[in-house]
Amino acid sequence: MLALLGLVTILALLATIMTNKLSPLVALILIPIAAALIGGFGLETTGFMVAGIKKIAPVAVMFVFAIVFFGILSDAGMMDPIINRVLKTVGMKPARITVGTAILAMMVHLDGSGAVTFLVTIPAMLPLYDRLKMRRVVLAAIAAIAAGTANMLPWGGPTLRAASSLGVEVTTVFNPMIGVMIVGMLSVLGFAYLLGLREEKRLGYAGSDFAKGESHVRELTEEEQANRRPKLFWVNILLTIAVIAAMITGILPAAISFMLGTVFALLINYPRPEAQKTRIDAHAKAALMMASILFAAGAFTGIMRETGMLKAMAETAAGFVSPEFASHMPAAVGVLSMPLSLLFDPDSYYFGVMKVIAEVYQTFGGDPVAIGQASILGQMTTGFPVSPLTASTFLLIGLTGVPLGEHQKFTIPLAFAITLIMTIAAILFGVFPL
Repeated sequence: MLALLGLVTILALLATIMTNKLSPLVALILIPIAAALIGGFGLETTGFMVAGIKKIAPVAVMFVFAIVFFGILSDAGMMDPIINRVLKTVGMKPARITVGTAILAMMVHLDGSGAVTFLVTIPAMLPLYDRLKMRRVVLAAIAAIAAGTANMLPWGGPTLRAASSLGVEVTTVFNPMIGVMIVGMLSVLGFAYLLGLREEKRLGYAGSDFAKGESHVRELTEEEQANRRPKLFWVNILLTIAVIAAMITGILPAAISFMLGTVFALLINYPRPEAQKTRIDAHAKAALMMASILFAAGAFTGIMRETGMLKAMAETAAGFVSPEFASHMPAAVGVLSMPLSLLFDPDSYYFGVMKVIAEVYQTFGGDPVAIGQASILGQMTTGFPVSPLTASTFLLIGLTGVPLGEHQKFTIPLAFAITLIMTIAAILFGVFPL
């Protein structure tokens, strides 16, 4: 009975979110409550929700302050010298321009926002592509795979959701994947370079055809210039390194690292209270939106776990999985993770599908964290900038003027290849069992 009720709950969640019948926030709260009441748990349901919310609170706090922290540093212009250096270095050589595009997208994606990454990267690089008659679909593809791979960061949406769904610290999911992520980023740079060489060949350029000493200059609006603090560049860089190092090494909990980082970023760059309030307000909407979904997801997982629905579903599903295949589940999930971005939005997958797979894997004695790690190799990481389920995809194709079909046809093979490379790396590094 519980297994069937859990299955209906998951299917209802997927259906209402994917068909836009309900927003993720409403679906994650309303549907499990209805299921618990149908299951006869009554007012106990509220206790289940509180238990789930308590587990997810540290992750939600970290995400809120991570958004504000990186937003403040971006406003202060920490990325400007890096962007300008990239633009100056790439000059007018296509192979350098494509690699520079990838580096720029990965650097800008430090804040974990696909929208911000594309809003900075595309306008900065598009004039170069147009001037040299390079294809815009190449720009869209490189920005997509670079931002997608960087989306594995511990404050990125997929990794946060995976940790929240599994009820573990985000560093538990991310830290063993650092080497795998580096392999993915190097793969992105390799593909970008090859695409640049292909563009050079297509355009018939020779080494002497490139303009010497020329580079594209990025222009800022008056408001952006007013918020810049160029003299504090190195101070902000050191602050960023300190915050990330404290989080990854475990010296401080992730939430505390970003809380303190946000405080120091405000005090250093915007000491006046009025300016601090303005900068916080500028990033509050994005932070609050994601935090509310995470807390709703905490209520959902709390109900599913405490009622026993999740365990019952896993035990039933385990009956259809052979012991021989069970050990290969993380690798299989890794391979399928990128295509799953085309079928499931992140909330549906991480708080619904992945949770069940993790429980099944645990039934066979596996560590459910491995399923979360396998999922972030592609599900709304490399897959998010090609998925029609994310707004960032449409922002990307809108900025580049590339039709969705053309973008997907060109980019999906690259994104899938990078996911496969990272899956192999995870196996070789011992993150996943053979």
